[in-house]
Amino acid sequence: MPERLLAPEGTTATVAEFSYGGAVLVAEDFGSGRRPFVLLHGIGMGRSVYVDLVARLRGRVIGLDLPGFGEAPEPERTLTMERHADLVAAFLRDRGISDAVVIGHSMGSQIAAEVAARHPPLVAGLVLAGPTVDSAARNVLSQARYLFVDLFGERPEVLWRGGREYLRGGPNLVRKMRATIVHEPERAYARVTCPTLVIRGERDPLAPVSWCRQILDAIPDARLVEIPDHGHGTLISDSELAAAAITAFAGSIR
Repeated sequence: MPERLLAPEGTTATVAEFSYGGAVLVAEDFGSGRRPFVLLHGIGMGRSVYVDLVARLRGRVIGLDLPGFGEAPEPERTLTMERHADLVAAFLRDRGISDAVVIGHSMGSQIAAEVAARHPPLVAGLVLAGPTVDSAARNVLSQARYLFVDLFGERPEVLWRGGREYLRGGPNLVRKMRATIVHEPERAYARVTCPTLVIRGERDPLAPVSWCRQILDAIPDARLVEIPDHGHGTLISDSELAAAAITAFAGSIR
């Protein structure tokens, strides 16, 4: 049975599985507000690593464990980014949500972009945090090298939370990584029409400035915020500045 992992004590939370197309996600839903934040994690992660971020957001928050991550069971076949997006969209429709602020971190940014591109009526605003995969380094070796460089300079809590979730990812992690790398998110960016916030840590090798600028060029209503003294885990630890940027962005959406 999925557990409550994100909701602060004293907050009523609903934790449930949702299945669609042969895959299952786990959703933790708590708080209240007109426009929910929907959080999509990175590869090897799960919703539990974002406790610092969600503690700083105000309103309704829905943290997801995507299939094969966190508490969600492993699917029979590895999902593409597009299939992930369709699963998330089916979940939002099932919950009657049509104005979400979708926050995607790392691999989650690729899925979030596909949700916004493939199912635009469901997304009021899009947040791409540490967006992957840089078109100039779209191979396993480059991404693994950048990840190693980033981890070398990360805060201990990022290493602890991330390492725990990577172990949960199990033997299918390499296949999942391949699914992220063959995806071409720029094709989705060209179809995104909603307001978009791009967030990168100033020391993030997986989301270089040049790549973030390409995203800004592709999405008409996009802006960039850089978080000083952070790497790829900018949403995982010491997330005050990132949370403030997301809150201000959400408040600016009409």
